[in-house]
Amino acid sequence: MKRLLTVFFISLSLFFHSHVFSQNLNDTILHLKEVEVVAKKYTEVIPAQKLEGKELQRLNSFSVSDAIRYFAGVQIKDYGGVGGLKTVNIRSMGTNHMGVFYNGIQLGNAQNGQIDLGKFSLDNIEEISLYNGQKSEIFQSAKEFGSAGSIYLTTRRPRFKDGKSANLKAGVRFGSFDLLNPSVLFDYKINDNLVATFNCEWISSSGKYKFRYQRVTPYGEIAYDTTAVRNNGEIDAVRMEGSLNGYIHAGSWKIYVYNYESERGIPGAIVNNVWRRGERLWDKNSFIQCSLTKEFDFGYSYKLNMKYANDFTHYVNNDNKLISVDNIYKQKEVYGSFANKYSIVKNWDLSFAYDVQWNGLSEFADVTRLSQWGSLATAFTIADKFKTQASILACVINEESRERESSPIRKKLTPAIFMSYQPLNRYDLVMRAFYKRSFRMPTFNDLYYTDMGNAYLNPEIADQYNFGILYDKHRENCFLSNFHIGVDAYYNLVKDKIVAYPKGQQFRWTMLNLGKVDIRGIDATMMMTFDFNHNLSLTGKMQYTYQEAIDITYEADNYYKHQIPYIPWHSGSAIGMLSWKSWGLNYSFIYVGERYNQQENIRYNHTQPWYTHDVSVSKNLKFKRSEIRFSAEINNLLGQDYDVILNYPMPKRNYRFVISITL
Repeated sequence: MKRLLTVFFISLSLFFHSHVFSQNLNDTILHLKEVEVVAKKYTEVIPAQKLEGKELQRLNSFSVSDAIRYFAGVQIKDYGGVGGLKTVNIRSMGTNHMGVFYNGIQLGNAQNGQIDLGKFSLDNIEEISLYNGQKSEIFQSAKEFGSAGSIYLTTRRPRFKDGKSANLKAGVRFGSFDLLNPSVLFDYKINDNLVATFNCEWISSSGKYKFRYQRVTPYGEIAYDTTAVRNNGEIDAVRMEGSLNGYIHAGSWKIYVYNYESERGIPGAIVNNVWRRGERLWDKNSFIQCSLTKEFDFGYSYKLNMKYANDFTHYVNNDNKLISVDNIYKQKEVYGSFANKYSIVKNWDLSFAYDVQWNGLSEFADVTRLSQWGSLATAFTIADKFKTQASILACVINEESRERESSPIRKKLTPAIFMSYQPLNRYDLVMRAFYKRSFRMPTFNDLYYTDMGNAYLNPEIADQYNFGILYDKHRENCFLSNFHIGVDAYYNLVKDKIVAYPKGQQFRWTMLNLGKVDIRGIDATMMMTFDFNHNLSLTGKMQYTYQEAIDITYEADNYYKHQIPYIPWHSGSAIGMLSWKSWGLNYSFIYVGERYNQQENIRYNHTQPWYTHDVSVSKNLKFKRSEIRFSAEINNLLGQDYDVILNYPMPKRNYRFVISITL
């Protein structure tokens, strides 16, 4: 059925495309100015790490989670394969402290707080931005002030060349694991002020790949060494997105619809040569969100956001060696936000925002949660050298569960202050610092889930301190056209930290409240672009992260001052992109150092470092008004055997090929 749907939508888009281009091309044309986003000059108080445009296209990345691996300070939990769960956390504070925003509105999962970034394709993404603390602007929703770190996913903005009122891009990706991934993107200019977009893709994969499974005893002896095939990792998924973009005087509005449906197997952990094959998962995630932004001549602006989301999950475990499970989870979310900004004088702004959100979950527990956020923020600049943003967020959460008579109303105030200073106008050198306190409630699973829930878990509170230096230079018509180097030192203190990791079955988690975690680290990034001539350029990017995240709850614990699970001391990545005329050659390297898979840092729990090398080559061909792109990728070039999460082996050397045509 999903295959038929995909073919139908692709055919429908092709029909509309041919119909549109048969019209008179002298109709009124919407001219949208190009906006080039570069990490340059003294614009943001705390600049973001960004991947955008052609750089995103050229990375060996299949989904959003693959691309985020190249950011400093980020840890990805990847359970392997095309359909494996992929979550992210920043600076060791956990996935639940990371806010993921899709076109400016946060993606939610009140059940377990885990946003599976593997569900979001790069085909329709124009920019990925990562902010530590929060986004460097005060004109935003109140909820955006609440996360310890934020990832912003921005979808493509339609652009039309002269004489065109429609764009069509169709492509197919295929390769290892029996991967087949056709997709289509279609933009249509209805009139000068109204544009519609549509994006659809189908993903099919058997998920089968060979792996070597070797375990060594604490004394260095080989316990077992075998080669097997990863099974029960197949996926069949369809993603459809559509938007209506409107432009009004001094403002704009957008309606966005998203739907994702999948059926997948969950291969599970490999323990003592037991390959689990009994788990299956059906997902259906849908949401519609609307936004309206309007500016007035007297310095006032407002932004209105609304969202309705409906999530359905069906989890089955028929493994006869485990407890049989057949559960259905239904989530609903209603969200609204009203943000206001007023420019008091040229360099001084004030903002206020109020958000309200209702979440409901049914099946193992009937729970509702009403959350309200109110934010007050200000930003000012002195002599174009010193910039400051300060905010305070009030959060009130009221929760009701049928499993107990009452639940306490949670109230919290969380302040933040961000500062940056440019000492010399002649040099693009910026010093920056921030302090922020963030607050997050335990999820419904944390509180109520059978066999693991604890209704008396304490909320997490995180205090963040950061100091950094950034030098960023951009020069036109020079051999070294771009040079960027930045270093940040940070300290985070998390109280009542909750850590989640698999408990035998991937879909279920073991929750630990560690009390206090002391996190110290350094993030370093560097980027250089060399322009040899008009046809040849080379861009190199490197990032390195050092982190010490230790449990300081009780001195009597065996794991007191031990590194918390799955946090490496050292990690980093490197990217090289060579462009020559219409050819592109790309190389990427990722390294994750040694870490421990349990609380105690003993030899038995030690996990070896892992690294991967990926290469790709691409070629663009132009034919009249069309552009055809070919690319070939080799991932894990050296065929390394490794686990990101213990007992979840990752694929060895694998291949992908992409063919796309843009009309």
